[in-house]
This record gives sequence, C-alpha cells and structure tokens, in this order.
Amino acid sequence: MDQTATLTPAAATQSVPPCNLCGAREARHLFTKAGYRLVMCQSCDLAFIANPPDAAAITALYTAKASYHDDLLDPASASFARMRAIARQHIAILARSIGAAKGLRLLDIGCANGLFLDEARKAGYDAHGAELSPETSAFARTHFGLPVHTGDWRNAGYADASFDVVTLFDVIEHLTDPMAELREVRRLLKPGGLLLQSTPDIDGLFPRVSLKVAKAIDYWPHPEPPWHLFQFSARTLSAMTQRAGLDVTRADRTMIGLDYTFGTPASWKVSPKMVPYALAFAPVAVLGKWLGQGDWLYLAARRSAD
Repeated sequence: MDQTATLTPAAATQSVPPCNLCGAREARHLFTKAGYRLVMCQSCDLAFIANPPDAAAITALYTAKASYHDDLLDPASASFARMRAIARQHIAILARSIGAAKGLRLLDIGCANGLFLDEARKAGYDAHGAELSPETSAFARTHFGLPVHTGDWRNAGYADASFDVVTLFDVIEHLTDPMAELREVRRLLKPGGLLLQSTPDIDGLFPRVSLKVAKAIDYWPHPEPPWHLFQFSARTLSAMTQRAGLDVTRADRTMIGLDYTFGTPASWKVSPKMVPYALAFAPVAVLGKWLGQGDWLYLAARRSAD
C-alpha cells in the first residue's frame, strides 16, 4: 500500500517543528523515506516526521478510496483473518489490566471495520467505536451491528467520564497532535478508567539493529510515512501519557507480524531485495520478542485523580 508518490511532503527545509512531547526544536536526523524526514528530538528522544503532508492530504489518506483498509471490507480476505487474530491479541492484552469485562463501557477510537469491537462484545464489554473512514465504519455497523460513529470522535456527543475503557490501537502514531489527543481522551474516562494503546516501538531490537544499515541500503521498513507521523518508544509514550494526566500501569511488548514487516512470496517477486533483508532481519525481530524487546508496544494507563 504505497501511495507516497501521490503525496507531497512539506517543503524540503531543514527546519524542525516543536517536539510534541517537550517543545524543543533541536533534533537529529534518523532516516529519509519517500522524501519524509524522520528526526529524533535531542531533548526527549521522541521521533517524528519533520516535514509531514498538509492536513487535507492526511485526511485523504484514511478512506477505502485511497486503498486504506479496503481489504478489511472482505470477510474472505487473508487480511480480514489476520486482523481477527490481532483483535483477539488485543483482548488478551486488555485482560492483563482489567478485571471482569461484563458491562464495562468501552470505546475503540480508530476502530476500522469493527473486528476488535466484535471480539470485545463477545468478551462482555458494552462496545462502541469511532472511525474516520466512511467505508470501514459503515461495514462495522452493517456487518457486525455495532454502534460506530463515522468521523472524529469529538463530534459523536460522548459525555465526559462515560467510559470505563478507551482503546487506541495503532492510532497514536497517525495523529498530528498526539499530546492533545491524549488529554482529550482522558476526559472520556471515568475516574480510574483504563486507556490501552498500541504502537510500533522504535526502541525494539529489530528497529534498532536494522537502522544501523538502513542508510547504507536505503531501506528501513519500520517507519511508514506519511501514515505514521510519530515513532514512539515505551519511554516517550509513557512520558506523553503521564503528561496528559494518566498514570501508566504496565507496558507489554510483542512482535509485528513477520509478513507485515518483511512481506510475502508474492511481494518478494515485486521487490527481490526483500528476500535477503528478510533472511537477515526476521530472526532479529523474533529474538526481540523473546527478549522482551519486540517492535510492537502496548501501554496501559489509568485516569488519575483530578
């Protein structure tokens, strides 16, 4: 799903916007991909795209017309089955931080086609969702019969302190202002309510090791601009979550699917260089998971007292 050629990064300038976590403007360059410059704040180590596309271009990314999650509209597709397995993984991770699910009101922001919400409902949650994509949100309503709002969740009329659980699965890295989002999400939670996030972990073993050769071979699959505007670690996401008024309770690391990171035989035919890359680094990704240094992070936090 490479549409970067149809988008234009911000003007090629070496200026850096203020860090979303600490406000600093000094940053070191990490990698350039499809014209997008990934940098790391020298004060707090938050990684972000220094020249993101404009707001209109970002909004246009998240529709099935732009091939975003269009494969999730087909229950017979391999992607649908893969996301069902991931939804069950989300439920298992959530269970580590929550007691009995029965009756707890849950909101999944960025719920896509509703697969996680379907699993959450089966687990006993009163499941609700919000999704920007008109196509996938409509699928969640018609296929699963779920209460899913199309568009920004702020326009859905959710009352303050009305949810026991809010989930942000692979959402925070897409946002233009993640700090503001977390502060807004906090008000949705009841006192003591749980926020569970997931995001790629730039501090995982595979991203750290592969970055060392990325510039030499001009290839690094971990960052995904323009969709991913930020790259978090457990430390930077914890710091941002805490500054937003939530108390971090646990972090869990696992591994992004090998087929997602390293491709499949079908994609190898298109890009033969992926084969030696997969042979070299897939074992590193697996090792990272078993060492507790996987490239996929879950972070749980509770709403602190006002």
